Amino acid sequence: MATSRVLIFDVDGTLADTERDGHRVAFNRAFADAGLDWEWSVALYGELLNVTGGKERIRHYLDRFNTAFARPEDLDGFIAELHRAKTRHYTALMAERAIPLRHGVERLIGEARAAGWRLAIATTTTPENVTALIGSTLPPGAIDWFEVIGAGDIVPQKKPAPDIYRWVVDRLGITPSEAIVFEDSANGLRSALDAGLQKVVVTVGDYTRDHDFRGATVVLSSLGDPQQPARAISGRGPSNGLVDLAFLESL
Repeated sequence: MATSRVLIFDVDGTLADTERDGHRVAFNRAFADAGLDWEWSVALYGELLNVTGGKERIRHYLDRFNTAFARPEDLDGFIAELHRAKTRHYTALMAERAIPLRHGVERLIGEARAAGWRLAIATTTTPENVTALIGSTLPPGAIDWFEVIGAGDIVPQKKPAPDIYRWVVDRLGITPSEAIVFEDSANGLRSALDAGLQKVVVTVGDYTRDHDFRGATVVLSSLGDPQQPARAISGRGPSNGLVDLAFLESL
């Protein structure tokens, strides 16, 4: 059996709790800039998160929650421009360093790098958003720690489709059995499993703790730090409360 030496991370909700106080705020600021009276509340955004991808989320909002809106002739262009404005606001928020990494993320990445493990990212968010988060939370140049970054519209379908994970695995030149995936949502878990990645560590967040995580290797409260140990929700968690390399080897 192959030994796992590759770690593939989702971004939003997995590396940091960026959704409620990052992306949601940025969307609302973009709407205000465009003269729209739309306001995505915390509760509404939780429902919208069932759809992956920012542009797809705006379209779902119009289809489901704002059907009275008079759609412009070029709806695709309208949505794309809103999303570009949202990305600008999000990167500005990240520059303020307002959103930290989740417990254990920086520790585990540091341990993996020191041991020569390979790192990659598989996400539906834009490359700009990935760079903004990594740049605001890790040392300068940390974006280069990740050998492959699969992000944005580089694949035809976003999570829960397996496309992004297949793309990342292909560019890493590995078999799925060689990697461990880190996710926080049911859509992300399904995407990884359908791409053949069977070792998936889920760390739940406020928006995802009630998701169906059947098929995950283990479901935890976080990756754990000495001051904030990880708590097992499903499966066998680390005995010391820390998702470290020894624990990952045991998977």
